[in-house]
Amino acid sequence: MSWTRGVLAVLAVCVLLLTGSAGCGSGDVGEPEAGDSATPVGKLLDATDEEGRRYREVAAEHAPEVGIEVQPEADDSWDVRLTVRDFRFSSNGTEAKAVAGRGVAHLFLDGDLLTRLRGPQYRLAADLVPRGTHQVTVRLYADDDTVWAVDGEPVESTADITASEAEPTGATQPEEIEGRTVTEPAADR
Repeated sequence: MSWTRGVLAVLAVCVLLLTGSAGCGSGDVGEPEAGDSATPVGKLLDATDEEGRRYREVAAEHAPEVGIEVQPEADDSWDVRLTVRDFRFSSNGTEAKAVAGRGVAHLFLDGDLLTRLRGPQYRLAADLVPRGTHQVTVRLYADDDTVWAVDGEPVESTADITASEAEPTGATQPEEIEGRTVTEPAADR
């Protein structure tokens, strides 16, 4: 009879050791080391983005992906559409912790942060895009403000856009006929 109590006691100790309940927090194998994430989602790197947010490295096969398409609109604004894979946008008020494949997107114009997106669409106002060629970049972030990264590079996508001022055409330019200015379209003359 006494041998069954001994076996039960040994089993209880084994269960405590396996579940980590008996650990004291002094160098246990399961504790994160410096540079590791306290959560099981990826590994925190020393590399940071322009705003000092650390990169969270994940394996390529588990990494989120993002694409960007920017189209001009009739009112000179720009329609920005994102396509994501293995990624969900978090709603406002989401807990600030990294969860695999979840977070927000940051939208940049020529390297300057424009906005944080919680969905795949954005209207870029015309007055934000002066004449010339510009880069619109989207980068994915976890809810704890770390940058999703693969092979030390942020998960992002960039599109080039070119904004031009409206130039008058020959049909709408004022013409001078016999010393006077005519402003009606050429087709109406």
